[in-house]
Amino acid sequence: MPGQHAEVSEHEYHRLADELLDMLQEKLEMFVEDMDIDGSDVEHAQGVLTVKLGRHGTYVINKQTPNRQIWMSSPVSGPFRYDCHAGKWVYGRTGQELLQQVQQELQQLLGAAPELVE
Repeated sequence: MPGQHAEVSEHEYHRLADELLDMLQEKLEMFVEDMDIDGSDVEHAQGVLTVKLGRHGTYVINKQTPNRQIWMSSPVSGPFRYDCHAGKWVYGRTGQELLQQVQQELQQLLGAAPELVE
């Protein structure tokens, strides 16, 4: 699956990636505020979403335009590169969706998670 970005035009990639990052920012800001985690913050600028969870670590989720991917660095599981397939961001080696992974990891880390996956 890596390198199969030809199925998504650059314009469509930007639209889908921006929608994902905007949605994550909105849901994670509300979640982090509700959880009242010391040292937490959610920032989104120039295609990079940074989610600081205080002593629990930091997520960085960003656009990787040349590869038309979303990259994520997780305090739980390390780095991942996601490709867009049928409108979902999927890790090629396992087939796991980015939203599913973030939701599961937050549940593991904090005992709660926002609803990211329908």
